[in-house]
Amino acid sequence: MNRCFSAPSNIAAGLSLLACLTLGGCAHLRQQNLASNDSPPDAVDFSQLGITPAANAAADDSSSALAAEEPLTIRGQDSGFSLPPGVAAAAPAPSPGGGGFTRGPVPVSGQNVQPPLVQSQAATAGGAYGNTATDPRVAQNGVGEYQPQVQPAPSYGLPAPPAGYQTYNNQPVVPNQQTFGQPVGQPQFQPEFQPQQPGMIGAPIEPINPNFVDPLSNEPPPLVMPRVRTVPVDVFVTPARTGRFMVGGAVNSDAGVTGQIVLDERNFDILRFPRSFQDLFSGYAFRGAGQTFRLEAVPGSDFQRYMMSFGQPYLFGYLPLSLSVQGFLFDRQYRDWDESRLGGRVQLGYRVTNELSLSTAIRAENVDFGDVRVPGIPYVDQYVGNHELYSGSVRLSHDTRDIPFAPTEGHLFEVTFEQTFGSYDYSRIQADLRNYYLLRERADHSGRHTIAVTNSVGFSGADTPIFENFFAGGYSTMRGFDFRGASPVLSNGSDNVQVGGRLSVLGSVEYQFPLTADDATKGVVFVDYGTVEREIEIKRENFRVAPGFGFRVSMPALGPAPLAFDFAFPVAHADTDDRQVFSFFMGFSR
Repeated sequence: MNRCFSAPSNIAAGLSLLACLTLGGCAHLRQQNLASNDSPPDAVDFSQLGITPAANAAADDSSSALAAEEPLTIRGQDSGFSLPPGVAAAAPAPSPGGGGFTRGPVPVSGQNVQPPLVQSQAATAGGAYGNTATDPRVAQNGVGEYQPQVQPAPSYGLPAPPAGYQTYNNQPVVPNQQTFGQPVGQPQFQPEFQPQQPGMIGAPIEPINPNFVDPLSNEPPPLVMPRVRTVPVDVFVTPARTGRFMVGGAVNSDAGVTGQIVLDERNFDILRFPRSFQDLFSGYAFRGAGQTFRLEAVPGSDFQRYMMSFGQPYLFGYLPLSLSVQGFLFDRQYRDWDESRLGGRVQLGYRVTNELSLSTAIRAENVDFGDVRVPGIPYVDQYVGNHELYSGSVRLSHDTRDIPFAPTEGHLFEVTFEQTFGSYDYSRIQADLRNYYLLRERADHSGRHTIAVTNSVGFSGADTPIFENFFAGGYSTMRGFDFRGASPVLSNGSDNVQVGGRLSVLGSVEYQFPLTADDATKGVVFVDYGTVEREIEIKRENFRVAPGFGFRVSMPALGPAPLAFDFAFPVAHADTDDRQVFSFFMGFSR
């Protein structure tokens, strides 16, 4: 008795083998040649199993007779036995590789099983492997192809695919070049995704080969849209120190010996009042709004300054508007008189761009002028006493410097107009231009060689009082001269008094270069020039020029500001100037 079993129906083969073993007909089974499909397989009557054979299945006379004489029954099952619906279903059409039946799953306990999968129409039409290609995993004679169980892809809450998409098992199929070379009939399932902007998570991935054409659809593949995932991220931030309390001192040739006590907070909150003593001493009070607060006391031998300032960098949220409020007490003992100022200043700034800013300010102060060293000069004596000054100013600034306190490239341009009223009524215009040119540097951006060119011009009205005049001389304005020593003077016949002037024209060219590999010591070569005149005109005999050289020494123990030692030698000066070759200063810039 010949029995034939084809690959597409595993159910029929399993039941036939069970019946054969039960009835003892295994001795009549003939071993089928699995290596060849040259001769058509014999047919078997599966009517007892509830399975309809294929139309083109061939059977010889002996098998037909045996099927008629010996109908198959299964022991242990009565006549009322019926197979589950999944097994009783009609077998699929025979595979192109040959006749017979394909194998399918055999139910063990009568449970429902999925019907055998059929090959796609693309496999019948031919593909990368042709219609006779076999998968190495196909059992026995290789008839048909390996058909994996495809589970429906999860939707993840995504919308349904648009019209025109190919579907398989109710899932969208998107062919692409990455599926080329796989066995035909195994569609790749790609759920539909919402388009994203390039560069974002979920953005389209460009095809590996844009010129690739799918051999089945004869169309270029669409872009594969990656699945967008949402990942919860917890960020733990430790705030940095925003407050500082500093105690120090300084000495320089312009201001003498000074001390310094500073309380500085860069994350101030003026509305966060303390609720207990613990809030006050633990640092929770008056903090958290990003405001700035500074309290400074600078007592000294020649001058003293006490100042309190508050700043709001962003008004009304994150608008580019800033507010600054300042109160101060300043006292200075100049060579020819004493001067004390008590007042305040309010400034409102607007940042147009990162480099361009505009600000306006109002100032109010009381000036106490007295202790004149040389009496008998009417121009000086008339200002002895208290004076009230009120002013409004507008400033335009363009700043491209790389480092504000120690620049090596970029420029700073500022122009200021101020109108003063009160005890005196006058106008003032000042313009300042500073250019920095980087000549060379090391590969790690250290060892910078820089040329700095600075120029400033100032004009003041005819009613300008003596304590508001321009002065020159000293490290900050013109080296090679004593503090305010390059200024116009008046004499009573026996002594001179430095009275300053309404016009100021000052400039400097300085070349700075490193002397050590760690940039701790630098050298400078410079020339300072300019003049200050009582009237709005430049007199040649009063124009000053002072070339020189110096050193910059950085000491970490003394803070980031370097020590400046300069030697200047005036080659052009006025006869009444007070010259000074050496000047000493602690700070970043002049």
